[in-house]
Amino acid sequence: QVQLVESGGGLVQAGSSLRLSCTASGRTFTDYVMGWFRQAPGKEREFVAAISWNGGSVYYSDSVKGRFAIARDNAKNTVLLHMNSLKPEDTAVYYCGAGTSWGANSRKISAYDYWGQGTQVTVSS
Repeated sequence: QVQLVESGGGLVQAGSSLRLSCTASGRTFTDYVMGWFRQAPGKEREFVAAISWNGGSVYYSDSVKGRFAIARDNAKNTVLLHMNSLKPEDTAVYYCGAGTSWGANSRKISAYDYWGQGTQVTVSS
């Protein structure tokens, strides 16, 4: 089992920045690729960003590319999501996930075996 705990969400104004953190425990962190997803009220959970085991490869959704950056610190068992130029449409609960395979499917919910409880991000206009 892998336990994931997200933190760093909050209420910010449009144009602001936030940094989300997800800390993992229970298994070897470098065995897992990590992803960030989000779910807005009334909408399905959607892909935001993913990072490979050593951080050498990343994916972003078109909606966040150029504004968000994913990174991992394997020494601290942590994956980060740096969010800049936030927009009201970024408002959602953000979840991190851990999976064991890397590729195009890393953009899909089904590629992840473990999930955190989520952290709320609210961007006001």
